[in-house]
Parts: sequence; structure tokens; C-alpha cells
Amino acid sequence: MGNLVAIVGRPNVGKSTFFNRMVGGRHAIVDETAGVTRDRIYGKSDWNGIEFSIIDTGGFVINSDDIFEEEIRKQVKIAIEESDVILFLVDTMTGITDMDMAVAELLRKSKKKVFVVANKVDNNNLRLDATEFYNFGLGDPYCISSISGSGTGDLLDDLVKGFDAPNEEASEAVEIPKIAIVGRPNVGKSSLINALVGEERNIVTPIAGTTRDSINTRYTKFGHDFFMVDTAGLRKKTKVSEDLEFFSVMRSIRAIENADICLLVIDATQGFEGQDQNIFNLIIKNRKGVVIVVNKWDLVEKTHKSTEEFTKLIKESIAPFQDVPIIFTSALTKQRLLKVLETALEVFENRGRKIQTSKLNDFIQEAIEAYPPPAHKGKYVKIKFATQLPTHTPSFAFFCNLPQYIKDPYKRYIENKLRESFKFTGVPLQLFFRQK
Repeated sequence: MGNLVAIVGRPNVGKSTFFNRMVGGRHAIVDETAGVTRDRIYGKSDWNGIEFSIIDTGGFVINSDDIFEEEIRKQVKIAIEESDVILFLVDTMTGITDMDMAVAELLRKSKKKVFVVANKVDNNNLRLDATEFYNFGLGDPYCISSISGSGTGDLLDDLVKGFDAPNEEASEAVEIPKIAIVGRPNVGKSSLINALVGEERNIVTPIAGTTRDSINTRYTKFGHDFFMVDTAGLRKKTKVSEDLEFFSVMRSIRAIENADICLLVIDATQGFEGQDQNIFNLIIKNRKGVVIVVNKWDLVEKTHKSTEEFTKLIKESIAPFQDVPIIFTSALTKQRLLKVLETALEVFENRGRKIQTSKLNDFIQEAIEAYPPPAHKGKYVKIKFATQLPTHTPSFAFFCNLPQYIKDPYKRYIENKLRESFKFTGVPLQLFFRQK
């Protein structure tokens, strides 16, 4: 199970401010106007070494004529259904409203783990006021202030208790690769699996969102052995009215977190769009291997430069991490399907690659001689030692005298040299510069 947290509540209780604090940046727009958060925003956070995905939903509104608020209400319901844990934010200064009670009723029916979070508690008097939230029947309220951060530590301590902690020792064991097929609705994910497996494993229709539940398929043909996970399955007809883009994101998060390698499928007839970029970023944040699969290539009118131009467009969009395999295929004609599998397994091998410390230090000396770290205010940075960290994904520590003066351009230089020397194509790398 993935560690997936949804923030829900009525408008203007501080959900976006709390989300920004959790992910450590200003990702959600914060405004006094109700309904500012309309697109779903998601990010990664961690507490005491345990990572989790967090989603900021729009404010829940009932009996509204606003078309955006109608969509927000649908998406909040999806978040409640799909998440592992729900943070129900309420405003202590305003107290309980009818909309709060409507959300609480939904949450009680969901039978999910719910934390009532009393926001805007900036003094002891307001802490006493927060006791009225016991009326929800959802347990003890956690008193916090999203702006100052007070109280969030106690909340997070309890939040992560039920989550899956990283187990590096277990992850070192030899296991069957898990490959997730992710992407926007109706780009051909299920058709791709059916073509690979050689049978109609998944239902395929031109209707976006036919596939809903995740389907695991064991693949043992042509000498390969791995699990393939489609962000997929047929749902009840009552679910068809859901916001498909948001549903796609929720399902993609789960598939990505539980996979080793992700095949990001994009529609050649539509190009590399914003939602493709969002899902790509999510794969990188989760430190998974990635292969970009350009499906429906048979439907594109081509010139002798079509592949080159399309590849350039994608790489410009995903910069600065451009060392990603891009394969042009067609699930309908089965063009280059085996190439997709072979490349995914190569990326899996790259993701598990370990570099001997002696070779790594020979490499870093050559890289420094070719291009030394720039001096900062007359002070020279000297990288003295490097080692690969004992993590499941490639991470490297570089020990130096002044790590604070090594800027992003030089870090990218070192990363690119690592990729050239040791073949980490399709794999995000983590570089840490530490005090020697």
C-alpha cells in the first residue's frame, strides 16, 4: 500500500497553506477567495524518514451553482475514496459550519483513517475553542497553525505511525521487477498491455477512463519475467461521472509508488502535455526508473525528421533530467513493443547498479581535473572523497571542505559525468555534498 494522504475540508480553512508547509515550498496558491484551489496539487513529504504523498483538494461546497465548486465536490469524494489517510482541516476561529458537518458525514461513511486538524490555533484561548470539533465523532482534534507550523509535529508523529517505513535491507533482495504503465486517460495504456501479453487482458474502448482499478499481469514470455501494473480496471457505472484527470493522478500515484520502473505512455497525436509533465515529475520525485513511450506513432504524418523533432520537444520539456529513453511505438501495429520491454529491463538494471568506491574516486578526480568547482569569494572548494550510499536507488555522497558553495550547475556537471561513465540512463540520481 502506498502512503497517500488527502487534505479535505470546506473552502478557506487553510488547506493550501498546510500543503505548502508539508512539501516545503509554495506550490499551492493561497488566497482569501474561496475556491482558488481548483486543480489538484500533489507532492512528496517525509517525517522521521518515512515518505508519503500528499494531495491538496479544493474546498468542499454543497448546494452551489458554481460549476467549479461542483467539480471540486466530485474530486473531494474521489480523494476520500482513494487515499489511505484523510486530514480533515477545519477553522478554529470560525467553528463548525453546515459544510463542515457535511464533510464529516462523508468521512464517517468512508471508514478511512481520519485526522481532524483544527487549524489557525495561534493561542491557548483558541485551543479551548477547538474542543467543539469532538462533535464530529471522528476522534481527538489536532490543534495546529499552518502559518507558524506549531502543532504539526505531533500530528505528523501520529500520521506516519501506520505508514510503510522504507526497508532498504528487504529491497536489496532479488525480486521480480515491477513495471507500471502510467499516463493520462486514453493514451493507450491498456492496449499496450494487451499487445504485450498477447490477449485481451484489459477492456479497451475509445472512452477515456474505461480502465480504473490497478491490474497486475505476470509476464514470462521471450525469456522475460516481471510484473506489469496497469493503472486500470473496469469500475461501476456510478463512478463514470468522476473527474478523469484527477482520478488518473490518484491511480498513477499508487502505481508509481509500488513500481520499480514506470513506462510513461503519451499520445503521439497530442504531444507532450502538461499532465504528462506532472506525472513525469511524480516519477522522478519517487526516484523510480522511467521510459517514455510515444504510443499511436502510426497515426502521425511523418517526415524523415519527425522522430528527431519529437524527441527534442520532449527533452526540452523534461529538462534538466534528459537522460531518459524515448521509444516510438504503436500498440495497434505492435511496432517496437519488444524494444519497450528490453529498455525497461535495462533501466531496472541501471537502477540497481553499484559502483566500487575506488572506481568512483578515480572518476571524481578526473571530473575535477577537467572542470574544478568554481571558487566562491576567493575560497576554493576541494572534493576529497566520494562513495555510493547503501540505498536501493542510486545515491552518492561527496565529501568536501565547503559543500555550501557547490551550486546547482556544478552538481548537474557531476551528475552528467556520472551518467556518461557508469550508465544510469532512465534513473534519477541523488547527489549529496557533505562536510569533510
